[in-house]
Amino acid sequence: MTSSNGRGLVHLAAALDQPAVFDAGSHIELARLAERGGLDFVTLDDTFARPGPDALAVLSRVAPATARIGLVPTVTTTHTEPFHVQAAVATLDWVSRGRAGWRIDVSTTEGEARLFGRRHAVTADELWREAGEVADVAARLWDSWEDDAEIRDLATGRFIDRDKLHHVDFTGAGFSVKGPSIVPRPPQGHPVRVVDATEGHSRRIAAQYADVALVRAASPARAAAVRDQLRQSAAEFGRNPDTLRVLVSLLVDLGDGERAAEPGHGGGGPRQTVQGPLYRGGPVDLAELIAGWHADGVADGFHLTPTEPRRDLERLVNGTVALLQHRGLFRTFYPGSTLREHLGLARPANRYAGTAVTGGAS
Repeated sequence: MTSSNGRGLVHLAAALDQPAVFDAGSHIELARLAERGGLDFVTLDDTFARPGPDALAVLSRVAPATARIGLVPTVTTTHTEPFHVQAAVATLDWVSRGRAGWRIDVSTTEGEARLFGRRHAVTADELWREAGEVADVAARLWDSWEDDAEIRDLATGRFIDRDKLHHVDFTGAGFSVKGPSIVPRPPQGHPVRVVDATEGHSRRIAAQYADVALVRAASPARAAAVRDQLRQSAAEFGRNPDTLRVLVSLLVDLGDGERAAEPGHGGGGPRQTVQGPLYRGGPVDLAELIAGWHADGVADGFHLTPTEPRRDLERLVNGTVALLQHRGLFRTFYPGSTLREHLGLARPANRYAGTAVTGGAS
């Protein structure tokens, strides 16, 4: 779909982060609000460095309470088993009927390492190389079941066609996986992989494996430079750069009433803070910022983290989103049912289709 400025429609996502909130009902309420606004997806952050509910488990609870919006938990690849991570993300895709994503992250601190006692903390470069291997083997395991591998023929007692199950036989620097997966191929083929590509450590992995790259940028020039670099790197990895969506990540403080953006915000760009780029102003000026950056080709969309979740998300949906819809820059309804469809991404072909490995049926 094309917007009124001739470019594709802007993509919008929001964070549901609520530190110290353990009630799934609060996350459901926010996800439904975001869905009412037609947002592509919501994210929920997670880390071993602080107490809190498991993001993937929370969004698994949100899934049956929503119908269209994408659900993207953060799941670290450090100190976790790649086989179990991919199976959990695939399960979320099944539970949500094709709306799952996976925000790939790493655990860098010695405190997190001590929770598991398996190894000491290592450098960010090493951790992100490992994350790339996990992203790679996850896709292979998602493909290890062909789409029609399940027979479920009660008359003959056959459940699966074993010719359509495949060993991945992956060996990396720190782990090996034989496969196949224990979960059938997800509805999307591959759940959407999301990587924060702000820092150089993660940018190579985003270019090689991510469907969505997030960039924390306080200026259009910075966002455009990272987007161009990501697209160039994706092409060098043999990817079509148009299959990578680059979203600018901003903290947003929409306040209690309509007002012009504060100096250093709004059309002049967000202000850099220790937490990341921060927009502080009203929904109207935020809509102007989004429309301007999108028209200039700076980004494919925006990932917004409300500073006051309930207040700011409501003002985002009722104000900013409504204005963007009125200008023909954002959808007024979901044209599809999966997260890949929201993002305009095709369902990947199965790399193993037609290659018999195990033989027979059972």
